[in-house]
Amino acid sequence: MHEELENFDRNHVWDLVEPPPNYCAIGNKWVFKNKQGENGMVVRNKARLVAQGFCQKEGIDYVETFAPVARLEAIRILLAFAASKGFKLQQIDVKSAFLNGFIEEEVYVRQPPGFESARFPYRVYKLRKALYDLKQAPRAWYARLMSFLLKSGFVMGSVDKTLFLLSRGSDTLIVQIYVDDIIFGGSSHALVSSFAEQMSREFEMSLMGELQFFLGLQIKQGLQGTFVHHAKYTRDILKKFEMGDSKPMTTPMSTNTALDADEDGEVVDQKEFRGMIGSLLYRTATRPDIQFAVCLCACYQASPRISHRQAVKHIFRYLKFTPELGLWYSSGSSLSLRGFSDADHAAGCCIDRKATSGTYQFLGTSLVSWSSRKICCCCSQLLWMKATLSDFGLMFGKISLLVDSTSAISLAKDPVLHSKTKHIDVRFHFLRDHYEKGDIDLVHVVSKNQLADIFTKPLELQVEGVDNALIKGEIESQWTGLIALLV
Repeated sequence: MHEELENFDRNHVWDLVEPPPNYCAIGNKWVFKNKQGENGMVVRNKARLVAQGFCQKEGIDYVETFAPVARLEAIRILLAFAASKGFKLQQIDVKSAFLNGFIEEEVYVRQPPGFESARFPYRVYKLRKALYDLKQAPRAWYARLMSFLLKSGFVMGSVDKTLFLLSRGSDTLIVQIYVDDIIFGGSSHALVSSFAEQMSREFEMSLMGELQFFLGLQIKQGLQGTFVHHAKYTRDILKKFEMGDSKPMTTPMSTNTALDADEDGEVVDQKEFRGMIGSLLYRTATRPDIQFAVCLCACYQASPRISHRQAVKHIFRYLKFTPELGLWYSSGSSLSLRGFSDADHAAGCCIDRKATSGTYQFLGTSLVSWSSRKICCCCSQLLWMKATLSDFGLMFGKISLLVDSTSAISLAKDPVLHSKTKHIDVRFHFLRDHYEKGDIDLVHVVSKNQLADIFTKPLELQVEGVDNALIKGEIESQWTGLIALLV
């Protein structure tokens, strides 16, 4: 707590003043947290003074609150790009980052509990800089950091506003921002070291070194490539929902599972069910094999039943036996861009009869983006990735979009509209327009090689009646076969 207040004084966060007339000062409170590393050990004990931001009034205490946050796809693209180029990513954590952001509004807060001034107990603090939990705090910090990077010669990404690039001759430095966590890397060791020194002079740093643990992702960088997984997070959620002693399953969902509203079924705790779904949705950041099952169960969060919870527990039991599986980004991977798209033509949903669409997007052999949803367009995601990768200096012509439906390809390539195609929605015209522009190239792929097929239906059970070691080996062999197919 003393260290936190010393940071306030060092950064000139506030001034102790007389309370203005007819003005209510915002309250605050202490929040305590143990920051853990990837092995679960406590790295640092933190005490943070946070404002009661909900007491602020829009238009008076704050105006603009928006602050850009990096998408997980952008993080995976950077990891795959760095692995392909052979440079290691570094990480820095700005200490009390929000205290560096200047605020334009006139905001007053009460003195922190337990640290009231003996001489002026009734005075309040007038803020110069942002506190945590203020509405404008993330925006103020991002503006400060963006200003510093632009003055240092960086160029902001044209699509991803949390991406900054610096070029020095043939060398490039890449910086990706996620609030107060910053990862960076480049082709020149001198350029990377210079940036780290600049940041340490401008801001106070708490963590610096090779990227290993970021947003719950465990990252192992080696000479052969980068491995990204969620083993610690998996163990944590299994413990949280008391699934640590459950028996393992070979697939995320049984092929004969047919979930529906189950209105006659017994209602379960909605809060617990939504917590389980939320935990699993973040787990899909490195596990595309559970994407379909999790998204299917997520459709019933409004009124969950026992059958829905059993399906979710099935996914946890699958994760329990395979916590260490993740994504592998090879250092020998090319930097070509292609996508896979598949749809079940409304066969998977017996309620609203909407088609489930599954998509994969690859950067070389590195899987960087995927989705399983009722409305999806793989083409738009590929175009976003194409624009994002142009900031990395990668230019692409026609991007291959592999689908297993010859009818869909024929419709997209046929310039003639007739009565049988008038019901086609806007997404079809969007796809055909970009095909005519030369942005994408529709390529037919046989169904057995359609990788996106696992996002439209449950995975088939491969083995039964064998011991756990063989089950685990079968699951790992399926992942190895996927990589071999890509190569």
